[in-house]
Amino acid sequence: MADRMGKAHLVQEVSAKAGVTRKASGNAVDAMIAAIIAGVKKGSVTLPGLGTFSVVKTKARTGVKPGTKEKIKIPAGKRLKFKASSTLKGKV
Repeated sequence: MADRMGKAHLVQEVSAKAGVTRKASGNAVDAMIAAIIAGVKKGSVTLPGLGTFSVVKTKARTGVKPGTKEKIKIPAGKRLKFKASSTLKGKV
C-alpha cells in the first residue's frame, strides 16, 4: 500500500517549507480548504500547477446491492470532481 499524506503531515510539510509555526501553517491549510469549498459552491476553482475542482450533477440511476443482488434506486445528486493539471501529471 502506498504512503498517504494526511492533514497533520501536510501541515508539518507546509510549516517546514514556509519556515512558520505549525499553528500558523495549520491555520493556512484550514483557510485554503475553506476557500476551495466556498469557491466550488459558486462554480469551479482552478489552482495552477495542481488542477481544477468542480461540482458535477449526476442523474438518477439504478444500482445493484452487492450482497443481495437487489436492484436499488440511486437518486440524482452532486459530486465533487477534480481534474489534475498537465503540470501535476508530468511530475507524478
